Amino acid sequence: MKLNSLLLFIISFLLISCGIGKLKFVADLPNSLKETSAIEKLNGSDLLWVIEDAGNKNNLYGLNENGQIIKDIDIDNVQNIDWEDLTSDNDGNIYIGDFGNNSKKRKRYAIYKVHKPHLAESQTDAEVITFELPKDFKSMDFESFFLLDDQFFIFSKSDKHCRLFTLPNVIGHHEAQFNSEVKWKGKHNKVTSAAISPDGRSIVLLNHDKLWRITQFSPKNIMNGNMVSIPFEHNSQKEGIYFLNNKTVLITDEQVKGEGGNIYRFELPKHLEVKSKSE
Repeated sequence: MKLNSLLLFIISFLLISCGIGKLKFVADLPNSLKETSAIEKLNGSDLLWVIEDAGNKNNLYGLNENGQIIKDIDIDNVQNIDWEDLTSDNDGNIYIGDFGNNSKKRKRYAIYKVHKPHLAESQTDAEVITFELPKDFKSMDFESFFLLDDQFFIFSKSDKHCRLFTLPNVIGHHEAQFNSEVKWKGKHNKVTSAAISPDGRSIVLLNHDKLWRITQFSPKNIMNGNMVSIPFEHNSQKEGIYFLNNKTVLITDEQVKGEGGNIYRFELPKHLEVKSKSE
C-alpha cells in the first residue's frame, strides 16, 4: 500500500472509530422555507440569517435559536436570480451572493450588501456589487463565498475541480481575479457553501456528505493549503455553513421529500488540527 493511501486509510479509520462525522440537531427550519441556501450570524444580532435560492422571494430571514422567523425583510431593489450564500463584515452588514448559474450561461454575477438588517423593519434596499470572470474563463456556477480582509473569496461548484476567484468589497463592477484551484477525484464533490473561522485560520467548504477543512493557507493561494476531507454520517442537500466559533460550525440543509430542512451543529475534529508553521 502506498504511503498516501495508507495515510488516507488511517484518517478514515480514526474518523469512523471516534464517532466523528455526527451532526447534532439544533432546530427545524420553518416549513415555509423549503430551499434554504445559506446561514450567517452578524455582529450586533443574536439572529441566524438565511435566504432561499432561485425561484423564491427576494427576502432575508432572521431566525431565533428555535428556528422561528423573527425578521422577514424584503430586499426590494434587487431580484433573486439565484441567491446561494451569505457572508458578513465586522460592522454587522450582510452580503448576499447572487451567483448561482446552473445553466452555465450567466455572464454577470452579483453580490448585494444589506446594511445592518437587524435594524431594518420589513423592507430595505441593498447596495450592488457586480462582477464578471476573466476573459479566459468560461461561465461557471458558484454557490459559496466568504469575506476576508475586505476581499470576497468565491468558490466554483463542479465535480471536476473547484476554482477560487477574488474581488474587492467595493460597490460597482469588477473583473474577478483567479486565485487558485483544486482538482477533485471521484464524484459528488460540488461545493455548496463556504466559511472562514473567526480567527482566520480555518476555512470550511461544504458538500452534501462531507466538508473540507483548509488550514495553513496563504490568502494568495488558498487551495494550496492543507486540505482534509471530513465525512459526515449523514447525507442530505446541505447548502449552508457558518462558524459559530473556531471549533464549531452550524449547517443547514434543504427540505427534500419531507426530509431535511434543519439546522445542525458540527464539532470539527481536534485530532485533525494542524498547527501553523510559526508554532
